[in-house]
Amino acid sequence: MSDCCTPKGYRQIFSEKNAAGEAKRYRRKGLDGTSKRIFDFIKDNGVEGKTLLEVGGGIGAIEIELLKAGMGTAVNVELTPTYESAASELIVEAGLGDRVERRVMDFAEAGTDVDPADVVVMNRVLCCYPDMPRLAGVAAVRANGMLVMSFPNHRWWTRLGLAVANVGFRVIRLQFQVFLHQPALILAAVEQRGFKTRLNQPGLLWQVVALERTSGGGH
Repeated sequence: MSDCCTPKGYRQIFSEKNAAGEAKRYRRKGLDGTSKRIFDFIKDNGVEGKTLLEVGGGIGAIEIELLKAGMGTAVNVELTPTYESAASELIVEAGLGDRVERRVMDFAEAGTDVDPADVVVMNRVLCCYPDMPRLAGVAAVRANGMLVMSFPNHRWWTRLGLAVANVGFRVIRLQFQVFLHQPALILAAVEQRGFKTRLNQPGLLWQVVALERTSGGGH
């Protein structure tokens, strides 16, 4: 991670309070729009017995819904421990304690500590990490079948909104910023590891893409 984003900054943005609020909304309304797009695509491509790895899954809503739909097991890797309490409560409520493993580490530095999975998900994660090629590349190597991601699209209103947000973070001296990585570069970082793009939906704010492994080039 770069100097712009410290562990303290991440914990302030992704706080226990924020996690509790997300869990409350999920219990009341289910998946948000972007998460639902990711869930629907994965489910439509078959989930029965498959393994899932989610990077930065937060409270784990996508994992829970996919496990309910027939996915075999799920592993969630989180950068900070602030989501663990809220996520654990949701897992217990869903009766999925024996099928979900949650780990706290910097996924980009995880190496062989994290096993590959049939499906890897990174929902609204790349925009929170400065070294996009590294993070996307590590995720691709761990995806035996499919890598599904969402990130900010490159429309003018998205660029303006994120620029304003980053100014606000600097004003209040929050050690965090949002990164607007070029979508074409994100796709290229994964495709060069033996993937082809199966889904590319820009959306109003969040672009959802899915890439499928076509060769063993990432391993």
